[in-house]
Amino acid sequence: MASIAFEGVSKVFDDGTRAVDSLDLRIPDGEFTILVGPSGSGKSTALRMLAGLEEASDGSISIGSRVVNDVAPKDRDIAMVFQSYALYPHMSVAENMGFALKLQKQPKDTIARRVSDAAARLGIGDLLERRPRALSGGQRQRVALGRAIVRSPEAFLMDEPLSNLDAKLRVEMRAYIARLHQELGTTTLYVTHDQTEAMTMGDRVAVMRDGRLEQVDTPQALYERPANVFVAGFIGSPAMNLLRGRADGQGVVLGAQRLPLATAHRGDVIVGIRPEALEPAGEDGPGVLSLRVVLSEMLGSDVLLHLEPPASAVRTDDTLDDELADDDARFVARVPPSLRPEPGTTVRLRVDLDRVHLFDPATEAVIDAPRG
Repeated sequence: MASIAFEGVSKVFDDGTRAVDSLDLRIPDGEFTILVGPSGSGKSTALRMLAGLEEASDGSISIGSRVVNDVAPKDRDIAMVFQSYALYPHMSVAENMGFALKLQKQPKDTIARRVSDAAARLGIGDLLERRPRALSGGQRQRVALGRAIVRSPEAFLMDEPLSNLDAKLRVEMRAYIARLHQELGTTTLYVTHDQTEAMTMGDRVAVMRDGRLEQVDTPQALYERPANVFVAGFIGSPAMNLLRGRADGQGVVLGAQRLPLATAHRGDVIVGIRPEALEPAGEDGPGVLSLRVVLSEMLGSDVLLHLEPPASAVRTDDTLDDELADDDARFVARVPPSLRPEPGTTVRLRVDLDRVHLFDPATEAVIDAPRG
């Protein structure tokens, strides 16, 4: 096993596209780190540079004590798991899993033992004689994982490995991969656009946008203390509600309503309120918002209320200067299933003021983090 380090790493393609911009990221030995971000954020390019499949334009990439910029992919002692399973269709499961060891001219008994051990760990010991076409998607992905495991590499690199699976299988495979990391302890860099995967699997999560690293922290810290508007809107499901407000010394004004927030800031702000920071209120009062219901989404254990926002909402998929998508603007609250208001009715929701985030609309950076 080994640590991984990106130091000032950039990638500029021939057409001038800067896919990765001065990436500084260190992954300690044995850590499971997730690179997450929307399409085009540079996360897969960063992974491919680490694997040696793309050449870095600037900076250095290290695996353990070795700088590997000029090291061939086969000599980097890493194992990759791709979105496509990349299994040889004419080979059995056992042959697929042991192929890399065969190329290394490992003894047959060593290959058989390591393949058998990995298959048992993944619950596919009874599938070793099958061909890939006879396997389900989840089984194929476990074979791809097994092929990586048998090599006992210094690091695992995983590029959107669950994207081709249905929702139920993704949940199952998330558990498999998390359990494998607990058992093996191998340094892992995992790329995904799915923030749910990031939040449930990673020791730490690195959020990227437009080739830049926005924030690196534990999943819970990203959720509770996002450094800027983009991270706040990207991490969490449903996403954080982001509204334009104004701090005036007596609180923060949201349209025609007010939250009695204590802040030293004065002037325009972006107010972040997570759906989980709202609860039904019986009557008006400090910290209570009155909002019109657009849609009630029943989820069984709770209800997502889609409401007309009390102030202009902020988009996070583009710059803050863009016009709002007014028709799509919603304010979402997660409430108990006992509250099922009809569309068009008005509900009162109390905001947990200790969980409100304030951001600077000019820089997007956090002004006041939650006090809870």
